[in-house]
Amino acid sequence: MSASPSAAPRRAAMPFILIAVLIDMVSIGLIVPVLPPLVGLYTGSQADQAFWFGAISLAFGLANFFGAPVLGALSDRFGRRPVMLLGFAGLAISFFGSALAPSLAVLLVVRLVSGAMQANAAVAQAYVADISTPEEKAKRFGLLGAMFGLGFVLGPVMGGLLGDIDLHLPFWVAGGLAVANSLYGLFVLPESLPAERRQAFAWSRANPVASLRRLGALEGVGPLVATLALASLVQFTMHSTWVLYTQFKFGWGPKENGWSLFAVGLMATLVQGGLMRPLLKRWAAPRLAVLGLVSSACAYALWGAATEDWMMYAVIGFNVLGFTATAALQSIVSNAADARSQGQTLGAVASLQSLMAVIAPMIGASLLGLVSHLPLGDWRIGLPFFFCALAQALGAFLAWRHFRAQRRAVASAAA
Repeated sequence: MSASPSAAPRRAAMPFILIAVLIDMVSIGLIVPVLPPLVGLYTGSQADQAFWFGAISLAFGLANFFGAPVLGALSDRFGRRPVMLLGFAGLAISFFGSALAPSLAVLLVVRLVSGAMQANAAVAQAYVADISTPEEKAKRFGLLGAMFGLGFVLGPVMGGLLGDIDLHLPFWVAGGLAVANSLYGLFVLPESLPAERRQAFAWSRANPVASLRRLGALEGVGPLVATLALASLVQFTMHSTWVLYTQFKFGWGPKENGWSLFAVGLMATLVQGGLMRPLLKRWAAPRLAVLGLVSSACAYALWGAATEDWMMYAVIGFNVLGFTATAALQSIVSNAADARSQGQTLGAVASLQSLMAVIAPMIGASLLGLVSHLPLGDWRIGLPFFFCALAQALGAFLAWRHFRAQRRAVASAAA
């Protein structure tokens, strides 16, 4: 299935990977508003629903933590395309298996299997790194982020509308899209990694602990690993609590959550797809990363404090710079790695994110469990978002201190 650019029917280019990522994210976004209610079908209370949704999210993250660096290293050896095809297959298994699951135990096993096979985000980032110059990476990672955002524009609102008909229907549609993406990858998507830039696979590089150590040892990255970890922890805590938080606080259902996630995705698409370039002309990637982290910290605090449902939308519109932080940080990490280890490096980032995806549901479910008994509208239900605000603020401080130290070192060397 792998082919070098010279043998592929088309030369690797951004439109190909952007289309693949868009279809991928639409299929994932479809199930976001309906997975927590699906878990609720098997539970008897809101506290049990929060616990089991956290456990199922944890299962996927744990499997992905061990699988992502292996798949990233395999993509450095065999190319990006075959590993992405494996990821599309993993998603199809996840969606169809979830639709057919007769119990929470089966749903848990399905998420474990799909988590181990799915590392599409990291491999897509490595694909972009393969075909981009260092100067292009921040902008192109922004475009990639815009596809993630557009997927969450289309996916959740479709999932909310379909879930209003039947909770299982979005899973069948998402599985169909994953199969369509497999066919697109098989017959259309070209390979991006030429044979001369590949490296042998080694388990010593593919295990998650070793990959994280090498990530921290990259020159110019080191302390940013903590920032990346905190940003991922915050993101996954939000993802694992958004639907239940709005349900507990405002009484929202799948349709309302679909539209709210539509707004998040729309803003991400507008910022990362349209504003990223002019913002990078005004601020360098390090400055933009810090500003984005600060903006996000404020947004989480405001979401947690919201007393009316319209305020959730107002904060989404306020948090413009918050949608730039991830692309800026990813470009800094990618530029620190050599051309032969992009998959391994970005696989390590994905593994770090997966580790946070393991921890985040436990934190989110625990915090939601503490406030699940409170009446609609109580400000204390925002506890998970207040935690996110503090963690994001700490990440912003660590990034600011790291970049300041870099500037001082450069100035000292010049002097």
